[in-house]
Amino acid sequence: MNERKVATKLAGQNTTDGAGVRLKRFIGTNEISFLDPFLLLDEFKNDDPKAYMAGFPSHPHRGFETVSYMIEGRMRHGDSRGNKGLLTAGSAQWMTAAKGIIHSEMPEMENGMLWGYQLWVNLPADLKMSEPKYQDIPPEKIPEFETDDFKVRLIAGSFEGKPGAAETNTPVIYFDIIFKGEGIFEHTFPSDFNALVVGVTGDAEIAGEKITAGDIAVFAEGDGVRISGKEGSRLLLIAAQPIGEPVARYGPFVMNTKEEIYQAFADYEAGKLA
Repeated sequence: MNERKVATKLAGQNTTDGAGVRLKRFIGTNEISFLDPFLLLDEFKNDDPKAYMAGFPSHPHRGFETVSYMIEGRMRHGDSRGNKGLLTAGSAQWMTAAKGIIHSEMPEMENGMLWGYQLWVNLPADLKMSEPKYQDIPPEKIPEFETDDFKVRLIAGSFEGKPGAAETNTPVIYFDIIFKGEGIFEHTFPSDFNALVVGVTGDAEIAGEKITAGDIAVFAEGDGVRISGKEGSRLLLIAAQPIGEPVARYGPFVMNTKEEIYQAFADYEAGKLA
């Protein structure tokens, strides 16, 4: 295996979004604005209801997908097409906004920890105006691969021949790696994939670099990753094949040209995303 080294390692940036929910942002910052096809990656983690109860009221999306993965807590989804869903600890939702949707994500809890991650995945031009769709994936529907040293929850992509839960529009890997003791996790995938890890808990080591909770590490080129961990180490491994198309983005819309962004705003104002 031509092991991938760490090209960039940074701590997530504190910010707010929605109605003032406090976040830690990993992609969508000045340092990492875009990692094709990943547009944004946030962690929301807080045990203070005042910091999360306002949630993410109704807002539009067009041209990409949102992937929500819950560690703790409960989040209620609702949208302009009448779809509803509940994200609970260990569950995931893969929403393909495509030609447009207006949705909300609101905490369904009054106390305790709300903790999860949201990833934005770009869509290729030929899918940006396709029909929206959802994959609501409860915890028991996420396949797991377990050894003596670690457990891997397969949100998307395959590991050791076992396929992940989500069907993806472009090749995407999304693993939750939980170490049970000292050991090494290895995985190979195409060398043209862009790849990263986010530290969830504890610390781990990748090619001599220490990765701690709250870090993002973007990999250099190679055909596989090797992660050394111990009890308490937990990371998200996320990788995908780049789309390689022009990106025009503004707020909740991601298209290929500025003209398409203008049209998205016009369609939203005209009620065509409902």
